[in-house]
Amino acid sequence: MARAFVTATPLLLVLLSFYTELCRASTIGVCYGRNADDLPTPDKVAQLVHLHNIKYVRIYDSNIQVLKAFANTGVELMIGIPNSDLLPFSQFQSNADTWLRNNIMPYYPATKITYITVGAEVTESPTNISALVIPAMRNVHTALKKAGLHKKIKVSSTHSLGVLSRSFPPSAGAFDPKHAFFLKPMLEFLAENESPFMVDIYPYYAYRDSPTKVSLDYALFESSSEVIDPNTGLLYTNMFDAQIDALYFALMALNFRTIKIMVTETGWPSKGSPKETAATPDNAQTYNSNLIRHVVNDTGTPAKPGEELDVYIFSLFNENRKPGLESERNWGLFYPDQTSVYSVDLTGRGAVDITEANITSSNGTWCIASSTASELDLQNALDWTCGPGNVDCSAIQPSQACYQPDTLVSHASFAFNSYYQQNGATDVACSFGGTGVKTNKNPSYDNCLYMTFGSNTSAASNVTASLSSSPSIDLSISAWMTGFLLMISLSLLFF
Repeated sequence: MARAFVTATPLLLVLLSFYTELCRASTIGVCYGRNADDLPTPDKVAQLVHLHNIKYVRIYDSNIQVLKAFANTGVELMIGIPNSDLLPFSQFQSNADTWLRNNIMPYYPATKITYITVGAEVTESPTNISALVIPAMRNVHTALKKAGLHKKIKVSSTHSLGVLSRSFPPSAGAFDPKHAFFLKPMLEFLAENESPFMVDIYPYYAYRDSPTKVSLDYALFESSSEVIDPNTGLLYTNMFDAQIDALYFALMALNFRTIKIMVTETGWPSKGSPKETAATPDNAQTYNSNLIRHVVNDTGTPAKPGEELDVYIFSLFNENRKPGLESERNWGLFYPDQTSVYSVDLTGRGAVDITEANITSSNGTWCIASSTASELDLQNALDWTCGPGNVDCSAIQPSQACYQPDTLVSHASFAFNSYYQQNGATDVACSFGGTGVKTNKNPSYDNCLYMTFGSNTSAASNVTASLSSSPSIDLSISAWMTGFLLMISLSLLFF
């Protein structure tokens, strides 16, 4: 019996590995910069992140208050070592060891840290710090290895697209030779440790600086025409894909074919100086919405179709302390008071729970609490809605019109709908981290009247969105695979 179990283990590990790869998909994260006044406290930010179902967050340091706030949330954090700290990290191993012991170990694994970025866009730095990156990365990796965490926390460094000397056509992508002295050992480090090549990509700047060469639609994923790579014949409908593939071809040219690319910053500003005419809320909403759909659908790129790509949107908040043009201070999805700058569904699904809706009974739409949501998620969403969400929740207080029935689902439904109607009755305004669902059936009862925006939502599009990304499909696959693995393990144990 014992021997049969030992023999079965490698096969089970292979099957489990296969299952993990099967479930692997591209992810969307958000960058949480804090170069601003009047930002909410880190614990409030963690609540906001949870409310909008954000699972991946990048910060630019290892701030203890932030690490504490994200403990036990399930959010995966990418933390950073700023350029200003590269010198001590590169000089002595003991500095990296001490930092890990004091700044990371007390909070891990309750706070789920998965990546450490050592330096950020060092080639853009006014001082010559590129030579410090590789020694610092190695020292941080060694510190992780001593703690047994080098397989769980990956080390890399972020880059601007300026590391390329050529990016068009994508097949001619090549790294700038002047950076070879530190890029080559870095790529060797990444390949050896299975870490991603991290890059910040901004089609906005390409359009802003060369509007006669780059069309706005091409930068916004809205182009109806295609750009052909003359060397490969590959067709590109957006600049984002072209820039990603330029990096892949640059890596292949140096024979680094196994390194994955991760986009650690991308986005679009919602406001700019008078000359920055493309920096508008509409364009920001269009870019980020199209980007999210493109990524979560695992579309890949023309050179890497179906390739998973993890992307972080810049940024969570507008940051008013940033220098430079007006656009630099207006990349946020949210204002410091936690209200949305514009509507965007960060899950990319736009799904509606059609089991909760009578899709023919009314011309209006309302937002209610999902009956399948957990009490903890509902309570967190309700607290946010009646607090930072600026909803008047007096109607669900004792002796008021909507207090009865005195249930969490009923109270949350009233609050969710009020927020939904006050914020344009858009899909994202009924998200609440997946605890809100839209309905066409008026939930009003007795003297408890639910407000309406009066919009007419297309039932057909909602049904299609729900079915195309139904969580029940994922659950059924998960259940089938679990049963399959159990059956295999039992058969190997007894035969």
